[in-house]
Amino acid sequence: MLAGGVLYLDSFRVRQIDQRVEALRGGAALIASSLGEGVAEDDDAATLRQAAAVGRTTGARVRIYGPNGTKILDNWDILGPTYTLIDPSTEPWRKNAARFLDRMIDALVGARRVPRLDVTLPDRASTFPEIEEARRTGRVADRVRLAPDRTPVTFAAAPLDDGRVMLLTQNARDVTTDVRSERATLFLVFLGVLGLSLLLSSFLARTIVRPLRRLAIAAQRVRLGRARDVTVPRFQLRRDEIGELARSLSDMTTALRMRIDATEAFAADVAHEIKNPLASLRSAVEGMGRVEDPQLRQQLLAIVTADVDRIDRLISDISNASRLDAELSRTRFEPVDLGNMLEGIVGLYEERGLPRGIELALARPAAGTVRVMGDPSRLAQVVRNLIDNAISFSPDGGLVQVSAARGRHSVVMRVEDRGPGIRPDAEEKIFQRFYSERPEGEDFGQHSGLGLAICRSIVEAHDGKLSVETRKNGGARFIAKFPAAA
Repeated sequence: MLAGGVLYLDSFRVRQIDQRVEALRGGAALIASSLGEGVAEDDDAATLRQAAAVGRTTGARVRIYGPNGTKILDNWDILGPTYTLIDPSTEPWRKNAARFLDRMIDALVGARRVPRLDVTLPDRASTFPEIEEARRTGRVADRVRLAPDRTPVTFAAAPLDDGRVMLLTQNARDVTTDVRSERATLFLVFLGVLGLSLLLSSFLARTIVRPLRRLAIAAQRVRLGRARDVTVPRFQLRRDEIGELARSLSDMTTALRMRIDATEAFAADVAHEIKNPLASLRSAVEGMGRVEDPQLRQQLLAIVTADVDRIDRLISDISNASRLDAELSRTRFEPVDLGNMLEGIVGLYEERGLPRGIELALARPAAGTVRVMGDPSRLAQVVRNLIDNAISFSPDGGLVQVSAARGRHSVVMRVEDRGPGIRPDAEEKIFQRFYSERPEGEDFGQHSGLGLAICRSIVEAHDGKLSVETRKNGGARFIAKFPAAA
């Protein structure tokens, strides 16, 4: 705004001076025509009276120079000066500062150079090139010069009869005054705009920059591993993009904390679960070195073998569980027909044969009605784990029922058994890692307690929900609900 205002004021000053020059040229032509009509060359008194009248009307200085270049007439001799050229040394410092600012602005905008008026030169026609130009061309010639106080002085020379030339001079001090007044107004406006800009900057700093800085500092502290000590601001009252960003970062930090807690708990559970068979294995190995009875050594060897199998099973399940999240995050889901999948898995169980006379029944849904988006291998893992769990809890000769049906916007799969059911206080615990409640008579350590936890993780990764309930007639019913594919 300041630069544009300075350029505008320069063009304003140039236009004002050009208008004054044009007005002075027109006045010089009219005055020259008036002086030339009916006034003899030697009638100096009449010419002087007309020149005085012109000066009184226009405020200009009117001078007439003869063919030899000497001044013949000057209206100032009658009226006195119509304007005064001020000596800068007699003015206060404010005027000197204004002139210094004028020079700086002229240099900044590249204003055209205007010659200085030298008041010490003799008052002759040769001092003013415009007089010679008017005499040579027969037309009005003009010039602009700067007075000692840097106010513009306009000159217009018009040829008269018999080689005489009239010179009109006018000091356009009011142009400089107007420009400086406008410049002062512009500066005040600039100060107001600057103050408004500072207020807006302060407002933006409070509403945008500072909140973003707080979020950046919180994110940096989280990155440095201090997530538990950091409270990410949520800016609940803000409904703009920064508020959304703050809440997203807060939710992300909370999820990160939960993931870290889950990882730490998982690591602790893994250490605990592996420590138990290792302790049993160490005890059995140490006992084998002290026992001489072959039968007792054989029992200890069986314990060693069982513990090794248990450790191997634990490591395999732990490895599977630890890779699950990463694999599902990279997997591209595809349409899966759960009806075809269930039919194929149930067929494989029937081909291999079921233990203890247990029967497996499938309620086959209509073709193409139970399609979901997912990873076929992981969905098949969920079905196998749920069927294996139901078989292990079913009584001899029991029935395991598998079904799938289409809801309004979802697909629901059920696996039901006729075992002892689930205690109400254990309906959520059974989905925790390493939590295991096994049927009576089953050997200890045959399961890692990760199967149902893996099933729930897979179902939730498919935007589904896995739950369990106890049937009215006894037994457990596992329900997996998935969003239906379009």
